[in-house]
Amino acid sequence: MRTVFVNGEYVPEDEAKVSIFDRGFLFADAIYEVTSVLSGRLIDFDGHMGRLERSAGELDMALPMDAAGLLDMHRELVARNAVDEGLVYLQVSRGAVDRDFPFPPPDTPGTVIAFTQTKKLIDNPKARTGIEIITVEDLRWGRCDIKTVQLLYPSMASTRARKQGAGGAWLVRDGMVTEGTANNAYIVTRDGTIVTRDLSHDILSGITRKAVLACAKKLQMKVEERPFSLEEIDNAVEAFTTSATTFVQPVVGVNGKPVGDGKPGPVATKLREIYIEENLKTAR
Repeated sequence: MRTVFVNGEYVPEDEAKVSIFDRGFLFADAIYEVTSVLSGRLIDFDGHMGRLERSAGELDMALPMDAAGLLDMHRELVARNAVDEGLVYLQVSRGAVDRDFPFPPPDTPGTVIAFTQTKKLIDNPKARTGIEIITVEDLRWGRCDIKTVQLLYPSMASTRARKQGAGGAWLVRDGMVTEGTANNAYIVTRDGTIVTRDLSHDILSGITRKAVLACAKKLQMKVEERPFSLEEIDNAVEAFTTSATTFVQPVVGVNGKPVGDGKPGPVATKLREIYIEENLKTAR
């Protein structure tokens, strides 16, 4: 049985409790981060904590724990659960008060929970075969750059993809891809240019996205940060996604049509290899 973290205490998962009045439960008034674990160490922890602080700032939400305390807690959870490879999920809400729409007083204690999941991240069969995805209309709220737990629509889109036998979904607004339901989206053009949407309120500033683009720069690959259309996917030679738990995931088909030759391409394959290599060097 896993040990989880709830408001300063490490408890068995079947004993963990959060108030029914918690605003994360009632209003999705909560933020989260997912940090990968490789060889028992945390991948890009500082990046995830920086984004957590930004999300909290955008929502005028106080963080009950500082980065040092969160790092100690993450390491303790990894150790207690003997996680060699997997992830740590962290969630912070504005706290528990009687239900009312306005934010509660600023001195309301926040809620902090965290738990681990053991998963194979490096030896992932889908990284070798690639996945097929579908596209769906992007109907999310206008502040997708804030990593909140308001994930109902991405969950709906992911469920639709699974029912259609696909491995995921990309979201489309005004004919242009924004991002995936839980990842950033990329294509590779015929001249070898990597194209991914530029940062704005429309997408999440992915921690893995930033690291992978740094890897691309190191490899002297050309990158364009701009929206791309469904038509451009049809003409692309490769496509892939990035996220904290899949790293670089090749996409071999979109809406039933193969991308390129329908196999994982050299750009995605190389970026995945370099990303893992570089981040193992700096893991905490």
